[in-house]
Amino acid sequence: MITVKVVGATGYGGIGITELLLQHPRVSIAALVARDDVGKKMSDVYPHLRGFCELPILAADDPVAQRPADIVFFATPDGVAMTQAEAELAKGAKVIDYSGDFRFTSAERYADYATRLNKNPVHQSPHLLGQNVYGLAELHAATIANSRLVGNPGCFAASCILGLAPAAKAGIMQDKSVICDCKSGVSGAGKKIAQTFHFPERQDQVNAYRLSGHQHTCEIEQQLSGLAGRGVTVTFTAHVLPICRGILSTLYATLNAPMTEAELLDVYTAFYKDAPFIRVLPSTAATGTLHVRGSNFCNLTVSVDPRAQRMRVVSHIDNLMKGQASNALQNMNLMCGFPETTALLRPGNYP
Repeated sequence: MITVKVVGATGYGGIGITELLLQHPRVSIAALVARDDVGKKMSDVYPHLRGFCELPILAADDPVAQRPADIVFFATPDGVAMTQAEAELAKGAKVIDYSGDFRFTSAERYADYATRLNKNPVHQSPHLLGQNVYGLAELHAATIANSRLVGNPGCFAASCILGLAPAAKAGIMQDKSVICDCKSGVSGAGKKIAQTFHFPERQDQVNAYRLSGHQHTCEIEQQLSGLAGRGVTVTFTAHVLPICRGILSTLYATLNAPMTEAELLDVYTAFYKDAPFIRVLPSTAATGTLHVRGSNFCNLTVSVDPRAQRMRVVSHIDNLMKGQASNALQNMNLMCGFPETTALLRPGNYP
């Protein structure tokens, strides 16, 4: 058994990983840490866990919270892990961070990301950058398995990178033609209350946001450029839907040469032949966000518009799962030498 600590346990990312850890046969949850609800049981904060998780919520300075753990999840906003991860690493832990703190391997790339969020562009632990690995198992399983510090992808970024990676690697798309048209459920904004997510203002409302430059663009371009071996530029637009969870990303790129849908399907099927959580589907498949809800799966619908010589891939994930908690557990499995699919190989929830 390995011991696990979750920092930020009462947010949506924290409850998501806690639910998954409770089903993992090789894990013991050692501590649940949060700023809010300290002293309450996890089942008091989330009553559906009554009888499953009666652990108390601890403050960060609680002696129990300070004990060493084998794995520490930071289900926290930007800026937290970069100031606390080093202490956990020094105790012998392996760290998986949900935020953007360790998605980039240089201070310059982090600064680009932070600037888009109007946050301090100076990384507080730059000496750790370069020791970290981008935590998308479908691309970096071997390096994740040998890493002690993994930065989980952003939810939009995960959906786009998975949807475009095979085409980037195969060199079949024009590098400046990529368009990512992405839509997410409201839970992507997290648990914190904000007026724009108040029910009367969100129900029946769909809107684009952060058109000046979304922070996930940095990740998408970094990963696709690495696969292509040259610079890939994307136009990225994020929208919020009046649904709880799920991401649908429609991804477009102009092809370098004419290609049929069958040929493009072959490229995608070959690329993901060893990826247990990627399902490559033809354009005739009936699928949507409901069909991945509550799961670690990514459904990719692949098609070609021959009139425009353009490929079109529709990527479906659950933003709280493959876009966050279950992806983090997949990383943990690799880092601990467990089968990659442990506690994850199950269908989602329907309807």
